[in-house]
Amino acid sequence: MERSLKVKVCGMKDPENLQAVAALQPDYLGFIFFEKSPRYMPQSLNPEDLDQLPRTIKRVGVFVNAPAEEVLEQARRYGLQAVQLHGDEPPALCRQLQQQGLQVIKVFRVGERFNLDELLPFADVADYFLFDTQGKQYGGNGKAFDWELIKEYSLQVPVILSGGVALGSLDHLNQLQHLPIHALDVNSKFETAPGFKNIPALQELLQHPVLLADNKKQS
Repeated sequence: MERSLKVKVCGMKDPENLQAVAALQPDYLGFIFFEKSPRYMPQSLNPEDLDQLPRTIKRVGVFVNAPAEEVLEQARRYGLQAVQLHGDEPPALCRQLQQQGLQVIKVFRVGERFNLDELLPFADVADYFLFDTQGKQYGGNGKAFDWELIKEYSLQVPVILSGGVALGSLDHLNQLQHLPIHALDVNSKFETAPGFKNIPALQELLQHPVLLADNKKQS
């Protein structure tokens, strides 16, 4: 059965674990190209490892303040279809990458408060907005933010929810059902170690009835 709410599994770095996760058919797989991340993957995954993935799974490269040339080179090398920009990238960079045929996921980090006006300059140059929890590092903090802070979101850009998303998070999705939620982004809550995903836990997530419900908004 097709999921009405998509799932992105991020932070893949081990070839065998990658194939095991791919067998579960998530909608997106994320690969981190930020060297300071414990899930940095170019040293352990070759382009051939990604070539073996089913074509139904979109490959997303995660970058932090990388120049356009680096992003485009890694996208070409690994066959990425989308890029997730997790730093302070300007709208002009988003536009440049879109013009090269890549989908752009622009990340915004949410702390104790969040000004939704920050999104406006990116409304025409991002395919998706991803909301993550603000922390000491770029992503991978394993903590959830208060979803109430984005409850007044009113733009048409589809939303991806990240930041400590766990199975228990699904019980609270109804508070955001009026938003154009496209996908959940999961990482540390479904790991046995950084970059190694817990297959049974992911299987339970991907088969959860909330994700298979017909009343979720499509994007």
